[in-house]
Amino acid sequence: MVPTYNERENLTSVVEAVTAHSYSLLVVDDGSPDGTGRLADEISAANPAVTVLHRESKKGLGRAYAAAFDLLLASDASVIVEMDADFSHDPADLPRLVEAIGAGADLAIGSRYVPGGSTPDWPLLRRLISRGGNFYARVMLAIPVRDATAGFRAFRSEALARLPYGGAEASGYGFQVEMAWRAHEAGLKIAEVPIAFRDRARGKSKMGPPIVIEAMRLVTAWGVARLWAKARKARGEG
Repeated sequence: MVPTYNERENLTSVVEAVTAHSYSLLVVDDGSPDGTGRLADEISAANPAVTVLHRESKKGLGRAYAAAFDLLLASDASVIVEMDADFSHDPADLPRLVEAIGAGADLAIGSRYVPGGSTPDWPLLRRLISRGGNFYARVMLAIPVRDATAGFRAFRSEALARLPYGGAEASGYGFQVEMAWRAHEAGLKIAEVPIAFRDRARGKSKMGPPIVIEAMRLVTAWGVARLWAKARKARGEG
């Protein structure tokens, strides 16, 4: 599935690239004013592999994913993949994520920060900020994931159904960190598959300071709560 907001320039190409692998695709559009939703409907009418979920307004990436997960878990999908619509995530990597689920993973993350992964278009400062944020999440939440903020990931359906995605606290990109953390807490098997993450060629990024601030605030709160609970347990209070 791909969440969209003003992705009209990319939608036709990404649909073609995904469905070329014989995968079905759910487009979740948050009321894009540029007509992305209307274009998605036109594509769906001509291609039975494409379905569209319309949401009235932009209410956050996490909320879009949660709505999509509800719909997909009610279907016969055995593997559910989330990815961006702007080709930052290469559809050619989809089979490798699906194969990782077939090999036993419950969650397969397309990772920039395992051997073989890369961010070839990024300047040094952006790399440092991203790596730093991921290191902070890994330490605060004690999760064995090097790219917890990654948005290119595949879930085994029955494993996803065990996660509290509907009650997620994060509405932006922090949702990815939260789901990685919840997956680890639930004992799910997590695999990281190396990918090259490239900057979008068309359209405008939705990432901004409020999204980063929300993620850092929540990771800090979750981490402090985890450490406090651990300390109480060590004192025999838990």
